[in-house]
Amino acid sequence: MASSHHRPQPGVSGPSGRVVLLTQVYVPDATAVGQHFHDVMKELARRGHAVTVYTSDRAYNDPTTRFPAREWIDGVEVVRLRYTSFGKKNIFLRLLGAASFLFQATLRTLFVRRYDYLIVSTSPPMCIVAPLVASAFRRFALTYWAMDLSPEHLVVLGKLRANSFLSKALDYLNAMILRRADTIIALDDCMAARLTDKTTIHGELSVVPPWSSTDATHDISHQSNPFRKRLGLGERRILMYSGNHGLGLPLETLLTAALDFRGHDRIAFVFIGEGVRKAEVTEWIDKHDVTNARALPYQPLADLHWSLSAADVHLVSVGEGLSGIIHPCKIYGAMSVSRPILLLGPIPNYASQLVAVNDIGWLVPHGDVDAMRAVLRMIADSDPVTLSSMGKRAADVINTRFRKSDLVAKVCDRIEARGGGSDSVHGSQGSGEGGMKI
Repeated sequence: MASSHHRPQPGVSGPSGRVVLLTQVYVPDATAVGQHFHDVMKELARRGHAVTVYTSDRAYNDPTTRFPAREWIDGVEVVRLRYTSFGKKNIFLRLLGAASFLFQATLRTLFVRRYDYLIVSTSPPMCIVAPLVASAFRRFALTYWAMDLSPEHLVVLGKLRANSFLSKALDYLNAMILRRADTIIALDDCMAARLTDKTTIHGELSVVPPWSSTDATHDISHQSNPFRKRLGLGERRILMYSGNHGLGLPLETLLTAALDFRGHDRIAFVFIGEGVRKAEVTEWIDKHDVTNARALPYQPLADLHWSLSAADVHLVSVGEGLSGIIHPCKIYGAMSVSRPILLLGPIPNYASQLVAVNDIGWLVPHGDVDAMRAVLRMIADSDPVTLSSMGKRAADVINTRFRKSDLVAKVCDRIEARGGGSDSVHGSQGSGEGGMKI
């Protein structure tokens, strides 16, 4: 991330005025969601909009990390709200932080100076209440950017009963925000289908997938990669998992199969990131003395191409039953550094289709430990040309279909399309002329 304290010129607003984003996570927090928000807000500011982000003053995964109360990042005013993140150790603390963020965000949307565009996502899920309340008193074009689906996510993971009060309340609020939103952005076709099943959508529904951190694709050799050397794993083939270790991203099938390869001189395992399931990985390494495995924290965004390129193959996991509910964003970063993909998850899903159609890796269902062992042997024994060819095809897909600049521009275009000023935006509601754009 290129960070600066540059402020827009006083009194200069964009083509349609002011933009407000509500999100519990934003840069420099290492979460992928916050980085995607930053990419879009930066572009909106570049287009001339006056952009303000209301977010948490603490890191999502590590609440001991605090950020400035207010700063300018790439022309975007970032205002951080206190007591809105208490970590992810238990559901009570997460709900407390979300409730505090919702309360403060609602007050901001009601009482800050005029704005023309309001953008809200699913971080936290209850944040959708803020624009619904504000809509009763103010006029603005509303964009709902669905990064995942709740309560479906929690129900599939067994953290919430489908018939519970909270689940029904979230379903009701989701239907309301979908009816109210002028623009809705889903991450894949399956997610879009789930959204349309909830209620009648009057606004414009678009499918825009996530993107890697940069437009540049890389194919950095291991010999010239300082991060690879620091790992101390020699010439072994490295299977890497880099990203959030979330509840919906199980790794048990890999960890079980990988026990047959502990200490192996041809393959190694590297886990980068944080999350509630990271402890499972570190305990697995310690308990079984897996000397050819490393567990590391998130790496700085500026060094991401080095860390991702240190792998020979990247692991992407999608939890059972979560297709269309969550989206495996990490696949794009792995493809952008010209590396094959080992997809662990239900088949088919969005990511598995991407891997299979383009012949860029392997597919293993959850629980099929024998299949995982077989793939690990193939990775260990594959000739370099085979892996390199898969990686090149992966990078070609990024260059032709998933360029960051194209996708960021598409999101910004969708946000701007239903605007035109705070006195006119509601005229488009209820017209019944909504549609889906890809």
